[in-house]
Amino acid sequence: MVQLYHLHPFGSQQVVPTKQEPAAFCCARDALLVACAPGACKVEVFAPAGRPEVSEALGSFHTLGRVLSLAYSEAGDYVVTIEEKNKSLFLQAYVNWRCFSGGTARVCVRIVGHNLETPYSEASKDQMSIIELPLSDPPVCFSCCPLTGDLLVGCKNKLILFRLKRLVLRQDVTVMDFERSLILHIQNFTPSEVAFCAGYIAITAELEVLIIKLETGKKTASDQEQQHIYRSLEPENTNKGIKEEADSTHFDPDDFVICQQPVELLEEESSHCGISVTLESTGLVNEELNFQMRYVLYRRFAPDLSSFLYSAEHVKLHSLQLLPMYETGNSKKIDRGDKPKQELLCLFCFFSLPHIGYLYTISNLVELISTYHYSERSQQAVLTPQFLHVITSNNLQCFTVRCSAAAARDEDPYIDTTLKACPPVTLDVCALTMQLFIGLKAISHFKNHVIVLTKADAENITERKKPSRRLLSRKTGNTKGKVPPESEPGWNLYIVHTTSTLQLYREMVEYSKTYENVRTESCIHLLSEAHLLVRTALMDPDLMESEEKEDLLEAFRESCALLGDCYSRFDTKDFHLALPYYKMSGLSMTEVLGRIDPALEDKTQKYEKGFIFYLHHSLYEDIGEDLSEELAAKVLQIFYLAEPNQMPHIICSPSMKNVCPKIAMEYLQRVEVVVPSVVVTLTKASMALKMGDLDRCQNELDNYAEMMLVCGFIVEPRLLRQQIKGQMVPTELAVYLRQKRPGFLVASVLALHENNKMELEEADSYIKMLTAQDEDAVPQLLVDFWEALLVVCAQENVVQKLQFRLATEYISRLSRKQMPDTKPLKTTEDLINSCGHYGLIFPWVLFMMSLAPPSNQNSSEDLSKLQSLFCSPYISADSLRSLLDALPADTVSGLSVHILCDTRLGLYEKAIDRLLEKCPEAVIPYAQHELKNERQALWWNKLLPELCNRTRNAGEHYPVLLSSLQETLSVIAMELELKDFLNFLPEDGNAAFFMPHLLQCSRRKLKT
Repeated sequence: MVQLYHLHPFGSQQVVPTKQEPAAFCCARDALLVACAPGACKVEVFAPAGRPEVSEALGSFHTLGRVLSLAYSEAGDYVVTIEEKNKSLFLQAYVNWRCFSGGTARVCVRIVGHNLETPYSEASKDQMSIIELPLSDPPVCFSCCPLTGDLLVGCKNKLILFRLKRLVLRQDVTVMDFERSLILHIQNFTPSEVAFCAGYIAITAELEVLIIKLETGKKTASDQEQQHIYRSLEPENTNKGIKEEADSTHFDPDDFVICQQPVELLEEESSHCGISVTLESTGLVNEELNFQMRYVLYRRFAPDLSSFLYSAEHVKLHSLQLLPMYETGNSKKIDRGDKPKQELLCLFCFFSLPHIGYLYTISNLVELISTYHYSERSQQAVLTPQFLHVITSNNLQCFTVRCSAAAARDEDPYIDTTLKACPPVTLDVCALTMQLFIGLKAISHFKNHVIVLTKADAENITERKKPSRRLLSRKTGNTKGKVPPESEPGWNLYIVHTTSTLQLYREMVEYSKTYENVRTESCIHLLSEAHLLVRTALMDPDLMESEEKEDLLEAFRESCALLGDCYSRFDTKDFHLALPYYKMSGLSMTEVLGRIDPALEDKTQKYEKGFIFYLHHSLYEDIGEDLSEELAAKVLQIFYLAEPNQMPHIICSPSMKNVCPKIAMEYLQRVEVVVPSVVVTLTKASMALKMGDLDRCQNELDNYAEMMLVCGFIVEPRLLRQQIKGQMVPTELAVYLRQKRPGFLVASVLALHENNKMELEEADSYIKMLTAQDEDAVPQLLVDFWEALLVVCAQENVVQKLQFRLATEYISRLSRKQMPDTKPLKTTEDLINSCGHYGLIFPWVLFMMSLAPPSNQNSSEDLSKLQSLFCSPYISADSLRSLLDALPADTVSGLSVHILCDTRLGLYEKAIDRLLEKCPEAVIPYAQHELKNERQALWWNKLLPELCNRTRNAGEHYPVLLSSLQETLSVIAMELELKDFLNFLPEDGNAAFFMPHLLQCSRRKLKT
């Protein structure tokens, strides 16, 4: 569908002062090249500058024959022509033509690849070269690659690729030349037009279109052996494709008109089109390259009924074109003879029938993105990134295109998200105007100029409308009507200047206002067109930093704001687009709220879903903007009318920090009557604190059990913490809970962490902010949180981290004899009963602690928690070993922790030595608990020898050691055989001392 708007894309026009009738013309970056009528053999050069009503003639250069068609390649800065001489067609390339067109007389003619050094013996830079490219068949069409400058020539049933190359003859002399590198043989397909860009080849033949992609790779050994042999890349069963259907039945075209069924095949399916393509590599320089090919698109059309009124020349496809678009910011600097430096982003293909045109994207995804329906039969069309210009017999038409929308999606992965947006590729195309010209014949385009050739024919209307079935036959497809010499028409060549992007953009914006209250979809459509117009201009790689670019960026932001207004005010299915468009506009929330129409203020329901969607998301994000008290009240009013259940969440937004708590409380009370919830209650408690009413805050909190209140914090975490400019800040309610109900606060923070609302490191920083202590200090509230998290946590890595942190803090306090800043929420017994990571304290540890002097209760709590951690089977003692250096082992309490660590590490002998040295009373309780099963041998291998040695020297601990030795002997007597027992007894021992234990061992043997 085509939308028609009366806009003015065409501005002034200039008459090109060529003295002879143009046979062909093309645009060359900053010049217009016009090939004169038959017999002249000359190309005139004009510049679209000077006075608005006339072009400036720059000069001319002669050709070797009559020019039938010509084209310019920006990469390489050369002109290529098909010329006729002596009834034969030739292909010529004109290099360094600018010097000759300025009046220089030096020129050399050579065949491609021949006589490169001789013509440049004097190293003259003011010399034009005419390069003849010999062909075995007459050339039909050609195309220059805009990226590389390579030349693709179409002949009957074949395409020939000439690669552009630069040869350095001497230090100051570089010569351009071509190399014939590839021939593509195409069966049953004679190209009428060809387009070539970035390895993509598009071919048309009457009512068929074929697009293929050439790719190069390294040759294998087998490929090198068959270097110049035809190599077919035709897929299997291609000869059984749809092409064969038309050839299976043979009729005389003089008797029948055959209309084949229309077909469209994309990507892999296009390989079944029935057209065989065979590659013949002829390159000599890059012999290691191996050409490969894949099918991209095939489409075949059937002529419509109106085609019976015209000749075959008027019903076939025309205006084939490949349009590249480049990455934004890649400057397209192309000096004479240099390669382009653009980064290709995506590629589009356009071709047209008399009444409808087709635009495909073919690089990343092969897809038809737009169709163009013309009001009259078209003669030629030219595609640009911004517009499609079409000529009919008397009208120059301008249509919008969707190339920038597709390219923007290829370039930016954040398009079509809540961050950014772009009008869709499927947006209806728009016809801007129809400019009247009499007898339009040809069109071309470059930069902001459209060049049209007019020719006033004295046409025989009766003859034109005479039906002729034979005219559709391929045998008569090239038949042309002849005009008598006496009726030769007049002609003119015009350069039509297109309106600047900013001027046309402003006209579209102004035009859109007429649809605001009548047809909202048309308003959005026009503003989308204006947005795409500016977006396309900004994607132009030629656009440099300038005042023009700043103006375009300003227009881009304005267009985003206008689109945001549309999607926020109109009832559309795409209301969510208000958010990304407002974001791209750069408007603050205050500015967006200021754009509300004051005339709507008195209505009860004046805010559409798009506006609510934008406000809701903006208030949820940390945008670093504080609304004034007046605007905050306005936002409350908006949401109370539109979404009252969202009221508590809106009040919790950081942007609403200036909201009047009394007004907020009033709205919350109204909402609570309709939609009561724990979140509303918590929000009311927060507002009560802001008003300084502590009793009301407490009363609100008492309305629900603590577990319900915790669930409320999970639903709305911003009641406890705010994210302001990337920094997490506790709320007044959180400070109040820390003072009055710290256990509830810890449970709430724990719930946020367990529900992925707060990371562990965030929770640590948050609690430290609440307690207002130094960054390195660890408040007791944080320890309480770690202990509570250890109780419920199931993640092994988090458990180990928590155990390490807790042990570190316990050891630090014990070593510095520091008291907790607040009373711990849980005792050691509470933790042991609720958490497997706190184990029951071993009996020998309890025995040791009974020997220690009484200490401060809080200090003993830290010690017992540390001991309980080491008594857990899940502790990783190796990671805590280095921490114990800060805890002295000269006290019983410190020694107990060291012995626990050694035991957890399997260092039992070291633990026994330490106990015998500093606390021998605990040796036997330790041995009874730890020396079991596979460690039982330590009784007689380690403990017995040590006790015997130490009892020989009577000292302070002699009674204890002696008692321990007797207990050890009793254990050994019950475990070993008599013979083994005797072997472990010391040779210098007192027989009377050991005899009772020997008798005990022997009696046990007799009993068994």
